[in-house]
Amino acid sequence: MDDQVHKLKERGFAVECIHSGRDRETSRRVCSEYLGGRLQFLFIAPERLRVAGFPEMLAKRKPSLIAIDEAHCISQWGHDFRPDYRMLGQYLPSLRPAPVLALTATATPLVQNDIATQLGLTEPTHFIHGFRRENIGIEIVEALPSQRPSLAREILIEAKHRPAIVYAPTRKQADSLAEEWAGEFRVASYHAGLDAEKRSRVQEEFMAGKLDVMVATTAFGMGIDKADVRTVIHTALPGSLEGYYQEIGRAGRDGNPSRAILMHSYGDRHTHDFFFNQDYPDVSLLDRVYANLHAEPQPKEELRKTLAIEAELFDKIIEKLWIHKGAMLDFTENVSRGEGLWRDSYKQQGEQKRAQIDQMIRFAESNQCRMMSLVRHFGDRSDSATGCGTCDFCAPAKCVALRFRTAMELERAALYRVLSAMQSIRTRSTGKLYAELYPGKEISRDNFEEILGAMARAELLSFADAVFEKDGKQIPYRSVSLTASGRAANQATPVLFVMKDAGHPVFKRKRSKKSGKPKGSPRVTARTRSAKTQPVVSASGVEQQVRVEQALRTWRLSEAKRRKVPAFRILSDRALKSIAVSFPKNETELLAVPGIGTGTVKKYGTHIFRLVAAIR
Repeated sequence: MDDQVHKLKERGFAVECIHSGRDRETSRRVCSEYLGGRLQFLFIAPERLRVAGFPEMLAKRKPSLIAIDEAHCISQWGHDFRPDYRMLGQYLPSLRPAPVLALTATATPLVQNDIATQLGLTEPTHFIHGFRRENIGIEIVEALPSQRPSLAREILIEAKHRPAIVYAPTRKQADSLAEEWAGEFRVASYHAGLDAEKRSRVQEEFMAGKLDVMVATTAFGMGIDKADVRTVIHTALPGSLEGYYQEIGRAGRDGNPSRAILMHSYGDRHTHDFFFNQDYPDVSLLDRVYANLHAEPQPKEELRKTLAIEAELFDKIIEKLWIHKGAMLDFTENVSRGEGLWRDSYKQQGEQKRAQIDQMIRFAESNQCRMMSLVRHFGDRSDSATGCGTCDFCAPAKCVALRFRTAMELERAALYRVLSAMQSIRTRSTGKLYAELYPGKEISRDNFEEILGAMARAELLSFADAVFEKDGKQIPYRSVSLTASGRAANQATPVLFVMKDAGHPVFKRKRSKKSGKPKGSPRVTARTRSAKTQPVVSASGVEQQVRVEQALRTWRLSEAKRRKVPAFRILSDRALKSIAVSFPKNETELLAVPGIGTGTVKKYGTHIFRLVAAIR
């Protein structure tokens, strides 16, 4: 937001912004300028609309246009859903008749329709265009996590592949990679665990060309407009195609050739499953809590103790019930029964989140033009629907991470067996085709799929995604059909038939029907984690902890009342108790507290530091 304001001011416009990072006096001045008609643009954070009196102030001077950026956050089907965004629609009537413009670079047709519904837009016009990025060549490499740092280094060692952004799945891995490469590149890490000053400094250094490589979590990139990023590398599978597309879009904004390299393996699914299960508790648990809610409010903590549910899990259950209107909370966190129709919404959202992970995996394992797959996903009907000519499927010779080899005799024999069998068949699922051609499993299913992929690269056959219904659920699968070239081919036809080289750097995955932790892995819970890190304190230290916790609860209650939200939306109980134990004195220490992100630090850091300092 600050970046956009700065750019508009440079062009001579009268523009201002209001967000949690600005002090109260500045915000009052901006409001006065808005009401006085001295501003051409006013940027505000959606959360600001919850502040008492603010929407009424805006309504006193009707805007000529309402533009909502990152509009996919409005939709519960979006990849970055935020409840505060979803509430925007209720404030719009008082600001109309101004037209409403909802902008996003990552909305599927489902999300587009939900955005319109939530904003109350009747018969809106859709402008869907420009998803294709011809200059970005996408490569998808199947590699074990232990191999990914060396593969990324091998790519980045060539100067033509820099500047680069490397996305790591965790803060720890981002720091580790940056430290490992420090002797070879001008490199830094970026994540929400760094204090604001350091984040700002390394971002400015990267933008100014003083850094060659930024190793970051997904916290980096929003609003970043560096034109000459040559390479974007993902060292783990992203959680959605929408998030992935947004991140690779930071490459090649100058129009010059760039690469986007995604490293993954089957084990990445386990990681996503773990985080999903944390974020979406089983519906039976929500049912149990909902059954114990009453029309009369009751203290949240008393209900938790009655049900004997771990605090962290209970907070997540209450949050989900609140979001889906199954529970109501006042600012003191007294909880009462909400609507009884929350289950369908909760289940659908959970299924959508799982579907996003499945879509990402299917994209990584697909055998078709990568860019064309993304264009289709976002429903860009204006697109030419042709191959990009630069990805690992369309142009194997252009790859920088993948290597290919000539097919072996056994693989060439499989090619002609497929061609022969498919001559009399219009289309066939890959699973059924494998079962028919190799009932004795002389070739593994994985190898068979790779052979089909090589045939698709040679333009002998094409893949199509399809679904069938079973027990009321839609099950996705892939089918293949011969192309005109495939129907004309025979054993005398010369075919450029190349296979991915499994030795460099593609690694086989072991197919598994089960999903879960590897055998022998210790079960680590929030309770055991906190037990390992809990410091030993003296009696006076315990007294200080109690006083800090009480002071934080009093402040949190006041802030929740002012913002008209439940207290957990200000600070979770887990975070509050961790602050009382760790006594953070600065942003770095506060960001190290579980459950604390950069948004919380910006909004409430000053208040928290003041409370802690006053007691210590």
